[in-house]
Amino acid sequence: MTTHAAPSTSSPQPGGTSVDPAVRVGLYETMVLSRTYEEAILREYHADKGPGFDIGKGLVPGEMHLSAGQEPVAAGVCAHLTAEDAVTATHRPHHFAIAHGVDLRKMTAEIFGRETGLGRGRGGHMHLFDPDTHFSCSGIIAEGYPPALGQAFAFQRRGGSQIAVAVTGEGAANQGAFHESLNLAARWLLPVVFVIEDNDWAISVLRSASTAIGSNADRAAAYGMPGERVEDNDVEGIYGAAQRAVARARAGQGPSLIEVHTLRLWGHFEGDAQGYRPELADVPMQDPIPRYEQTLRAAGHLDDAAAARIKDAASARVEDAITYAKNSPVPDPGSATSYVFA
Repeated sequence: MTTHAAPSTSSPQPGGTSVDPAVRVGLYETMVLSRTYEEAILREYHADKGPGFDIGKGLVPGEMHLSAGQEPVAAGVCAHLTAEDAVTATHRPHHFAIAHGVDLRKMTAEIFGRETGLGRGRGGHMHLFDPDTHFSCSGIIAEGYPPALGQAFAFQRRGGSQIAVAVTGEGAANQGAFHESLNLAARWLLPVVFVIEDNDWAISVLRSASTAIGSNADRAAAYGMPGERVEDNDVEGIYGAAQRAVARARAGQGPSLIEVHTLRLWGHFEGDAQGYRPELADVPMQDPIPRYEQTLRAAGHLDDAAAARIKDAASARVEDAITYAKNSPVPDPGSATSYVFA
């Protein structure tokens, strides 16, 4: 399970936030684990099924939306959360699930459609649900915002310091559920942090071509809450913004909105030719993980041996989860109507 880093001091960041060297390395570890996982899922999604399978490839059923490039958002936000806090993610959810500590074996088994998965193999990768960490996601655009309000309302009524984090993409910020959720959260002063992952492409349409305002963070003011935009996919900038927003929510001061200009390294889904992206040749150079690794090396927080240990540990965890999923049973077809509620 991922250990969530606690706020501490060192390395000044915008807005007065500072990040301790151990926390910086922890952010890097979370990003590496998430990327290692996505690369393995990508590999398995396109792998030959083996003898006896004549049609198609891969052991992973359904569509696949991978979060490579967006790891800084999950790492920076979830560093301030515990398993008692709630997270609702998007249809591109793996990085947030990993950063929030969802069981890697059970999540992988669910993605592979196996009986040992989080939803007994019935939900797949866009419908992960883990009550142990209050994590959920959905393939419906902006769907996670209203459930996050319900969780935040329950936390508020119960008392204590639990909060909810609701994540969506920049395209979903034009949905009615987005605006209704911000309005209600502000009206009820709910302990919720709204996060927008702006990867530029709402499937295949630039934000500037579909949204009347330059930054969705500016929309927060219309609902009486702080709004902050973090540029350059900067994990420490995200960490600082999340630290402020989470502290506000835990103190009973109500919701905040954070928009992060992040990066989608790969297609909207596996098989997306991405002919709509004129900047594709420059995308690999914007990869946030080698960039942050260089930052940590320059600061003396990371060397060859430490980097190798982190990558090896991530690979071991991921391959263990993949093996567990492959060795898990598929659901009995006779149970197709089980766990179906109307």
